[in-house]
Amino acid sequence: MASALVAIAAASLWAREAAAGDQEPNVDQSWRQPREFESPQRFAFEIRFGPYRPLIDDAFPQQKPYESVFGSDRRLAFGLEFDWQLIRIPNVGTFGPGLGWGYTNMSALARIASSGTESAEETSLNIMPMYAVGVLRADALARQVGIPLVGYAKAGLGYGIYWTGNEVETQRRGHTWGTHFALGGMFLLDIIDNHSAREIDNEWGVNNTYFFFEWMVANLNDFKATEDRSVMRIGTNTWMLGLAFEL
Repeated sequence: MASALVAIAAASLWAREAAAGDQEPNVDQSWRQPREFESPQRFAFEIRFGPYRPLIDDAFPQQKPYESVFGSDRRLAFGLEFDWQLIRIPNVGTFGPGLGWGYTNMSALARIASSGTESAEETSLNIMPMYAVGVLRADALARQVGIPLVGYAKAGLGYGIYWTGNEVETQRRGHTWGTHFALGGMFLLDIIDNHSAREIDNEWGVNNTYFFFEWMVANLNDFKATEDRSVMRIGTNTWMLGLAFEL
């Protein structure tokens, strides 16, 4: 009898160990801990929105040619950015180059030069700001401590294309160089539903998803002083927000 009980106990223990080995990874794993299966993280991609008002009138504080035609309201700008997270700095975050592109448009009824009154003809200004920057993302708090916040800074060169015209033809086009700077913060959205975040990583290779807010300074003035009126100052100082994805 004793030998039979020992045999039954041994068989039961073996069955439990076999069942434990067949169990799936813990789906309730905390987002603060490293994921059991995580794709490599090398890039970041941003979808960006924000108000935009070019600083054209800075060189003409009395005449204010931009405001006299398009008014003082800001227009909506849309943009995209792609970063290569080239290196990871221990206990700090990632650093690497980034490229950004944006677009905004403003239109209004043209004014008659002799009287200043509005005409029936619509005039427009299109601006396409771009930049190449170095990007530092400090994600040590999110990765090591569990605080879902990431700060970042960007600095580099800016370049902008613009064209103006009416409904019939483009009347003027040009481009402007300058500098580009930004400071911002990101909130890690993975904490809302970590299980879905892991599924997205497994299926699409998206490591992390963020909501971000930043202050952007685009000095598109050909590196010249404010008093120089020969440059079309199509840059701006504004805030941007959107979604960021680390891949």
